[in-house]
Amino acid sequence: MKDFTKSTFSFVQKFKIFAIISLILAGIGLACFLATVFGASPFNFDTEFVGGVSTTYDLGVTVDSGVTDNIRQITSQTTGFQAASVQVQATGSSGTGVLVKTLEMDSETRDAVFNAVKEAYPNTQAGETTYISASVGDDLKAAAVKASLLAIVLILIYITIRFEFRSGLAAVLTLCHDICVMMAFFAIFQLPVNMNFIAAALTILGYSINATIVVFDRVRENTKGIADIKIFGDVTDRSIKQTLARSINTSVTTLIPIVLILILGVPSIQNFAIALIVGIVSGTYSSVCIAGPLWVNLRKIGSGKKPAKA
Repeated sequence: MKDFTKSTFSFVQKFKIFAIISLILAGIGLACFLATVFGASPFNFDTEFVGGVSTTYDLGVTVDSGVTDNIRQITSQTTGFQAASVQVQATGSSGTGVLVKTLEMDSETRDAVFNAVKEAYPNTQAGETTYISASVGDDLKAAAVKASLLAIVLILIYITIRFEFRSGLAAVLTLCHDICVMMAFFAIFQLPVNMNFIAAALTILGYSINATIVVFDRVRENTKGIADIKIFGDVTDRSIKQTLARSINTSVTTLIPIVLILILGVPSIQNFAIALIVGIVSGTYSSVCIAGPLWVNLRKIGSGKKPAKA
């Protein structure tokens, strides 16, 4: 692996550029979140969050991406729901089952959907139908937000005890950045937001903070006894470069199996894999380009000195 310590590139001096990129990406995600809070959500929430109906069918044929797309179109045309609000995924061990999730509909509409599916796939057998109320979805969203906030607060306390408050603040801001980037990606590409997204978000919180702590640990080792702010910035830059190879190695080796899951896995976990990929890429970027330089700038602000110009 290349020795990055010999590079003249300065992450600390280029922080303004990284910050602008991050503010744009994270700002989109934050705007989408705030829009959801005020009732104008740009997200494609799954029925787990907004309530609805999930029905299983055994089609009697092997289910692939073409079949699921066809079932989605049939359901959308029969119910009048937008195709983006209809979730269809393969299910069961036989390879012939599908799970269809839609917004709430009456019994006549459900029968019409079944008849339309059976017309396209004559061997179709209806399976279990499950109803999810909107109140349950609201509870799930509230629980997800509480879990994320609790995790962030505990991380802030841990980093503050292990290092200092400003490093903890830098770490928490980078974590918020990663979550906002994931939200922006899902909003832009209208990927379904469900419990897989929440699980991936909480996983990324742990992954990202681990990568950040590796950098902070090296900074602490290299800055023992150093109080000068400018020297602290130089040492932080060197520490980032010393851990850069490790960060790249860890990210690549983590991404390889997840990409394989995305390509070869069943549709039910593909969105989970997408969320992990986006989060890992964002987490690697933030731990290398944002966390350390942000810590330096927070220390400069705390000392009353202006950050060095890029």
